[in-house]
Amino acid sequence: MRVEIWSDVVCPWCYIGKRHFESALERFEHRGDVEVVWRAFELDPAAPVEREGRYTARLAGKYGISESEAEEMVARMTRAGDDAGVDMRFDRARPGNTFDAHRLLHLGLRWGVQDAVKERLLEAAFTDGRPVGRSDTLVEVAVEAGLDADEARAVLGGDRFADEVRADEQLARSLGISAVPYFVIDRAYGLPGAQHPDVILDVLRRVWDETRPAPEAMAAAPDADVACPGDACAV
Repeated sequence: MRVEIWSDVVCPWCYIGKRHFESALERFEHRGDVEVVWRAFELDPAAPVEREGRYTARLAGKYGISESEAEEMVARMTRAGDDAGVDMRFDRARPGNTFDAHRLLHLGLRWGVQDAVKERLLEAAFTDGRPVGRSDTLVEVAVEAGLDADEARAVLGGDRFADEVRADEQLARSLGISAVPYFVIDRAYGLPGAQHPDVILDVLRRVWDETRPAPEAMAAAPDADVACPGDACAV
């Protein structure tokens, strides 16, 4: 079974969704037969290398709400992170453009350490408050995940894996994916949002045991409360 997960490294629900998926996979009877591939999805392709200002202020400005309302939105995501076992520090966040981060993830896929790269990128963005749009940070993350520093610098200094990132994003569009995280199982079943681990586990078991669903299931609408549509919660 192959599970492809479209997500971004500045998407809080993607971090929470990763933990929920890992919790479900740990209980899945056939977990040894599951291949996981992380696919690129940029919430804001036009983002600068590093954003300025507080996250709550940017959120308030984007949606025309008060900063206290934005703070409650952040508090809700923080609580969800706590429940999933991740430390979400929006007060430290130094977000930015993620195209290079996704290229680094493809380098990780090349060397069999993609999940480790994904984990370190999410932790860097949401727990450590490191600027994941900057090349120096990305090289540090690469080394922490087991990649070679010189190769990471070479990738980031050129255009290697750029086509692969764009191909991921084009495939997302063709599958009707407009919010992340989005889990695609064997290219036959789509599961949107950071669903509860029990929900994910049930889907994994059903896909394993039952006839594959119709292709139109791929376009199921995400739960707006547990997914990041467009650049809605890009930090």
